[in-house]
Amino acid sequence: MRKSKYIKHLAPFHHVPFFTAKEAEGQDIPRHALSYLVRKGALERIYPGAYRFPEYEPEVEFQWENLALVAVSIPDGVICLISALCYHDLTDQVMREIWIAVPHESYPPKRPNTRIVRMRNIDLGKIPIALGEHHVQIFDRERCVLDAFRYLSKEIAIKAIQRYLQSTNYKPNLKKLGAYAKALRVNITPYILAYTT
Repeated sequence: MRKSKYIKHLAPFHHVPFFTAKEAEGQDIPRHALSYLVRKGALERIYPGAYRFPEYEPEVEFQWENLALVAVSIPDGVICLISALCYHDLTDQVMREIWIAVPHESYPPKRPNTRIVRMRNIDLGKIPIALGEHHVQIFDRERCVLDAFRYLSKEIAIKAIQRYLQSTNYKPNLKKLGAYAKALRVNITPYILAYTT
């Protein structure tokens, strides 16, 4: 089968964000053919086992494209920590890596430039969002603030709670924040008092 025939068989995937090697096999395209098409420039390899056509134009904003692709590729994953703080505008940090939380008992696949964090109580504060055509899960603002205290530096955590409490774009929900703090066993009372009194 020549290059043109491979491309013809991959036509159903021409306008999708990405497709997997397994899906390609369903179209009678062997894995070695995908490698061949990547070498020839007819396909892009996004991460191991996932490909797309180079001319594909994502609907998601450029800054969120990689985040969306990685998050959608890990079905039980939740965008967390620095990535979630950036999305919710609760930090000045630059998202150099993509942060994804997975259930504590799972064994997630490896992704380039991605930090996987195994967490307990992964359903607390998990909300769905759309990044372009991708539907993914992310922790809400309250969970992000508390996880910053649990996993990140004190400086980042203090900045996050300060931005959360002083935001003019949304009303802080102190009741929810307190309930999450109790569930996750994080004492943030001194910080709430410092910024609200």
